[in-house]
Amino acid sequence: MKKLFALISFIITLSFISFKQDNYTPPQLDWATHYKGKADKNSPFFALTAMTWKYSYNSTASKTKVKIDLTNTLSIDVNRSWVKWDKITEPKIRESLLHHEQGHVNIEYILLKEADRVLKNNEYSVRNYKTEIANLANQLSTYFNTMQLNYDEETEHGSNHKMQARWDVIIADKTREVMALQ
Repeated sequence: MKKLFALISFIITLSFISFKQDNYTPPQLDWATHYKGKADKNSPFFALTAMTWKYSYNSTASKTKVKIDLTNTLSIDVNRSWVKWDKITEPKIRESLLHHEQGHVNIEYILLKEADRVLKNNEYSVRNYKTEIANLANQLSTYFNTMQLNYDEETEHGSNHKMQARWDVIIADKTREVMALQ
């Protein structure tokens, strides 16, 4: 679990780039726009993409049913996202690392879409809907945090190109799947 938090910081600050569930594609990262933070010299990693997933809702409850109006956002915190420029001096390495970091954003985008679908389409009890929504959101977050960990471990943080290619297919397939369910 520590690795995940070392790789992806779920911190909100004043400066970030946000996208909502109604966006059709995740933002495409670029070094100049998305990585303005000071690199953590103690980190063994060459880059970190800091993201925050947030949801909120307004609810309308009748005697037997709860309807929610969901707002679901994902933010890239550009001031907390960083890169160690001295470690990635070759253009091919920069491109490869940015591609790997894009995979993290794409996984979070899948979370955004899946959370939108699951949280909106679930039936909640009038008596306990707030807890039910929070529990579902926590389950989704745990599932996608595990996916992020597996992504980094299996790709060796992007340095195993064969596994990176495998994950590229997994992420593309899952993105198409969640888009088709919308």
